[in-house]
Amino acid sequence: MGCAEGCSFSENITVPDTKVNFYAWKRMAVEQQALEVWQGLALLSEAILRGQALLANSSQTSETLQLHVDRAISGLRSLTSLLRALGSQKEAISPPDATASAIPLRTFTVDTLCKFFRIYSNFLRGKLKLYTGEACRRGDR
Repeated sequence: MGCAEGCSFSENITVPDTKVNFYAWKRMAVEQQALEVWQGLALLSEAILRGQALLANSSQTSETLQLHVDRAISGLRSLTSLLRALGSQKEAISPPDATASAIPLRTFTVDTLCKFFRIYSNFLRGKLKLYTGEACRRGDR
């Protein structure tokens, strides 16, 4: 069974928009970058857990699809641990007055597991890679 044939969700799932404006990203405060990465990671984690629940109640779920979902969940947990080790959780905690000026995370919805994995991959290759690369260069380990 191909992904296009067998991974539709019975409802739409919200995921982060993974587009990166590199010009704006480079000028963004480290705290704002950390916040965007943490929010995106949290939303992806919620989305994959919701997707897992929807697929568990579906007759179309294959063992292969379930394996990919399980690996994505494990990967997101590992990324959370990595970000904590880099100290980004402290950076993402903003003072009360900064919350009002924080830019809300852009999102959209997906209706298939294939689209989810495309977003997941783009997030890893985009904001997460940019943020962790810079954090390692700063020596925040």
